[in-house]
Amino acid sequence: MKNTLHIIALLVLVVSCGEKKEHEKKDTESNLTENTLEKTVMEWDSDSLIYPDEKHFKNIRQVTFGGDNAEAYWSFDDSKLVFQSNYKKWGVACDQMFLMYASETFKGTVPPMISTGKGRTTCAYFLPDNNHIVYGSTHLVDEKCPEVPLRKNGNYVWPVYDSFDIFVSDLQGNITSQLTKEPGYDAEATVSPKGDKIVFTSMRSGDLELYTMNLDGSNVNQITDELGYDGGAFFSPDGTKLIFRASRPKTEAEIKEYKDLLAQGLVQPTEMELFICDANGSNMKQITRLGNANWSPFFTPDGKKILFSSNFEAERGFPFNLYLIDIDGKNLERVTHGETFDAFPVFSNNGKYLAFSSNRNNGGGRDTNLFIAEWQD
Repeated sequence: MKNTLHIIALLVLVVSCGEKKEHEKKDTESNLTENTLEKTVMEWDSDSLIYPDEKHFKNIRQVTFGGDNAEAYWSFDDSKLVFQSNYKKWGVACDQMFLMYASETFKGTVPPMISTGKGRTTCAYFLPDNNHIVYGSTHLVDEKCPEVPLRKNGNYVWPVYDSFDIFVSDLQGNITSQLTKEPGYDAEATVSPKGDKIVFTSMRSGDLELYTMNLDGSNVNQITDELGYDGGAFFSPDGTKLIFRASRPKTEAEIKEYKDLLAQGLVQPTEMELFICDANGSNMKQITRLGNANWSPFFTPDGKKILFSSNFEAERGFPFNLYLIDIDGKNLERVTHGETFDAFPVFSNNGKYLAFSSNRNNGGGRDTNLFIAEWQD
């Protein structure tokens, strides 16, 4: 999660007719949304968006048409998605959070922004009520966009701002609570499908480690404790496991470089592998040993495989494509076949659709757009 390698207000329905009618209306709304999404996917299908050998994509639809758009995450009922964008035509100077219905596209229209518009934001994720999100923001320290260093001593780097904290917001952009208040970086929050826990990355120990907490910020537990950048974690569909990416500096020179950069609020994300563990941090296992950057992992709906982005086949850093691998590290399969960038794959909760970010169909420019594909095994 967090950081694209490319650096790269919704009306809420109010129901007050009793519990039974409320559930009936929610079920009806969910069914209508799903039917509309299926219809829209078919209507927007374009063979030019599906590259040869991308057999897992039955249909595909482009959602955004400019800027850097990434990390689109589904609501628990699959009716909506929240995503981050820095598209200047939408009136933002750096990443802010935007909301969309699952059937919408934004070609000449602007989605509602549901972050404050202050500071820089990252990694929004829906809470189980479908009417609130968690996300990281720097706005408490500085309402302006922080600088984004891209290179240090000739190497590509990511900033990990110590001004990031994690907040809860409603879908009108009103912050309702602050979940983290520790000094240093707190961000990259995602929510268990069980609806009981949040996993996030924090610098509170002096290193970038994974932690879990309750939805109200209580009961914080450290999950990882090995030197390196642990981040972009997601729960398995049953909430029992975590998948994440991590750097693991080993040599004296690698450790020194990592610590020196971290002291400056930077990490170098060019060597990362995928790790899996139980939700409490036990049974830690490395599942990729591919080299280069392996990241943005997400469980398949059955919990048996991981879909992730990697440039391990690239000689000069690009392209990034999507790959499938079993949770035991076996049966690696290439899923996308682009020449530039595919990343941030996220399955809908019903398992029918995949949202992801891609450079495809951008006219040869730098824009990273959102796509929704109908998935088939």
